[in-house]
Amino acid sequence: MTAEQVQALIRAGLPMAEDINLCIDRLDAKGALARVPFHSKLVRPGGTLSGPTIMALADAAMYAVVLGSLGRVEMAVTSNLNINFLVKPKPVDLLAEARILRLSRRQAVCEVSVYSQGNEEELVAHVTGTYALPL
Repeated sequence: MTAEQVQALIRAGLPMAEDINLCIDRLDAKGALARVPFHSKLVRPGGTLSGPTIMALADAAMYAVVLGSLGRVEMAVTSNLNINFLVKPKPVDLLAEARILRLSRRQAVCEVSVYSQGNEEELVAHVTGTYALPL
């Protein structure tokens, strides 16, 4: 599947993705790059992007990389997500780069680096997760 196809599939199946304007910018052999454009409605008290926004972006990036590797497996579901929040995100677009660490018949183990646009060297969050794959 292409980045555009995955983005359309995610937005059709999960209306919240439209609400946060989730984008899949890249999907290739190296992994997936997903983006949530900055918007003030995503900011929580304290002036930072909300944790649920960061987690949703990371999860969508993992789903994108799984779909990019396996094709249209809509019933693949998150079975585990571990996130370490590292620094306060800047008030700019939030990006997530996902890659598959291990792919088996039943699961895909992924890693995601989340960062603020223009500041790729400083991770906002480090995420690992597992997708259970349909038999």
